[in-house]
Amino acid sequence: TFVRSAGGYAANVEAFTTLVPDPIDFAGAPAPVIYDSPGTTTIATLVNHANETVPGAPEGGWTAAHTLKNVVLALSHLDGSRELVVVGLPGDRDIDDKRVEVAFAPAEVEPATAEDLAKNPVLVRGFIGPWSETGAVLGEKSATGIRYLVDPRVVDGSTWITGANADDRHVYGLVAGRDFTPDGTIEAATVREGDPAPDGSGPVTLERGMEIGHIFQLGRKYAEALDLKVLDENGKLVTVTMGSYGIGITRVMAAIAELFSDDKGLIWPEAIAPFDIHVVATGKGQEAYDLADSLIEGLEEAGKDVLFDDRPKVSPGVKFGDAEILGVPQIVVSGRAAVNGEVELWDRRSGERETLPLAEAIARLTA
Repeated sequence: TFVRSAGGYAANVEAFTTLVPDPIDFAGAPAPVIYDSPGTTTIATLVNHANETVPGAPEGGWTAAHTLKNVVLALSHLDGSRELVVVGLPGDRDIDDKRVEVAFAPAEVEPATAEDLAKNPVLVRGFIGPWSETGAVLGEKSATGIRYLVDPRVVDGSTWITGANADDRHVYGLVAGRDFTPDGTIEAATVREGDPAPDGSGPVTLERGMEIGHIFQLGRKYAEALDLKVLDENGKLVTVTMGSYGIGITRVMAAIAELFSDDKGLIWPEAIAPFDIHVVATGKGQEAYDLADSLIEGLEEAGKDVLFDDRPKVSPGVKFGDAEILGVPQIVVSGRAAVNGEVELWDRRSGERETLPLAEAIARLTA
């Protein structure tokens, strides 16, 4: 999936950057309030409970966009260490696995396990938030010391409903920059239709594409498994950092099949076609095959790559159908007109057909 705008912006979702809102003046904002919220371990149940029981809802009611979702991730670093990180994002967004993988590369990312959470009892599953009645819970300088990164939309002054780090309790009116301070921002949330392009060229749409060329930083995972080491500038053995780059041949084939085809088969572009010309001999008489041999000789002398369908006892219809499936740009039929020394030129893309004498056909095809 990639995104693009009518104004010309285009990027993979992994490279998309959020247009950051302006900070909000929070002077005079009321203090946060904790409410009981039994059984509200999902954003949907939290929003329903808020609209049913919590006073002070905005016009139109509470929505998922008013909530701050906190996702606990586990990072496996190249040195073998494991680190917990919490990502905070608006509750109407989800984590995009590809974007979060890029954001934390070269570390490997996975959801935190029950064992991870058990080692951090301050984090109450289903009710995790950056703040509690006793102070900051998330952040490198907090009680847990767990790094806390937030979506760029969580700007200073923005106000949120989020977990209060206590069973069945949520805090309302929690203000970013006043009640909690993240360690930084992260591009990890899903990108949606209508999100503003970062260059100001308008809203984006989501499109589907195929990645042909690619570069991957493999890090040292495979190098360590292979014990692949080299001498550095100081003459010491070090494990290499590996990378992979290139063009995927099978992906190119898939892209060609999608872009250069019709309901009958492939239509190869001339520059990359496996053959220049596909000669099809049809009919029961020997004249068609003899004329086809003469045609092929003239074409190959001119440097053309020729595919010859000389299968006996195969009907013309089957041969023509196979020629359409294979999709060589130019098809030449040696059939009924062979008795007159003529062949039929058949353009695979346009479907146009023209009957010409042999010499003229060779001249046309080798021009």
